[in-house]
Amino acid sequence: MAGMGKRMRPHTLTTPKPLIKVAGKSVVHWLVSDIAKVCGEPIDEIGFVVGNLDKEIEKELLSIAESIGAQGKIFHQNTALGTGHAILCARECLKGDVIVAFADTLFRSNFQLDKSKDGVIWVHKVSNPSSFGVVKYDANNVITDFIEKPETFVSDLAIIGIYYFNSGETLELELQYLVDHDIREKGEYQLTNAMENMKNKGMRFLPGAVDEWLDCGNFTATVFTNQRVLANNPKKFNENKTHYNPTVKIIEPCFIGDNVSLNHCTIGPFASIGNNTEMDHCKVSNSIIQEKCILSNFNCHNSMIGNQVCIDGQNSPSQEFSIGDFSSIG
Repeated sequence: MAGMGKRMRPHTLTTPKPLIKVAGKSVVHWLVSDIAKVCGEPIDEIGFVVGNLDKEIEKELLSIAESIGAQGKIFHQNTALGTGHAILCARECLKGDVIVAFADTLFRSNFQLDKSKDGVIWVHKVSNPSSFGVVKYDANNVITDFIEKPETFVSDLAIIGIYYFNSGETLELELQYLVDHDIREKGEYQLTNAMENMKNKGMRFLPGAVDEWLDCGNFTATVFTNQRVLANNPKKFNENKTHYNPTVKIIEPCFIGDNVSLNHCTIGPFASIGNNTEMDHCKVSNSIIQEKCILSNFNCHNSMIGNQVCIDGQNSPSQEFSIGDFSSIG
């Protein structure tokens, strides 16, 4: 989680990308919950590798680990030296069975993790493989090659950024080898280089297919992810903690947080409204409105509005917006 999230600005200027909320929970919270479902047994501990975060945010991460009965630990990557280096920052967690996950991706899957394998690399079929790292596998379903952003077609199975290793100790040794011998790709120590060495030494990695892969790398993708999470996790909002009257129309699926005040509004479909937000004469669809916002005469779709935003839209036609935290318009 130590990246700067530049593709998600202005939202990541104040909130780390994995802590941006979709459908009422942070991206990393959804990810932890999804991984817990496929593990088939309790998770003992979760190491969060972060940059420079506020202590309150670190407490939030620890509480996410506690929510699934795991012990949370915080590790700091102070210099952006790649995925391999980031994982080494949490080396004390590299014991026994280990799952490594990049915290800006979500997935939906019905399979259970097969711990009899040396390793599993989660993949998903994509239409533009040249934009991703991809894998090739043989007739025995064993991965034979890792190819980063191939210029010519070799495979359409993209690595989604979630990995299982049955020996965290071996992973640590191979990552340390990269650092000790200064083996870098584009100036950074990469996890894929360590996996290539492990494969060449006889470790067998198998692909793990997911039904759906949801990216949270930029604003547009995150709004779409919010839509898909709502569709896959339909639940009614708590009407006892939402203040609204007959002038309000809710089109499911939606997420509406606690202490939300709605008046003369149409909300949904696929809208998420954060806690303690007040809205008057608004129409919102396929959008994320974060917490403690005050919106009036405002219409939007395919939009993302940050925390503590004040807007008077003056009844302008519905538009697409990407507005960061603490903004004031109108």
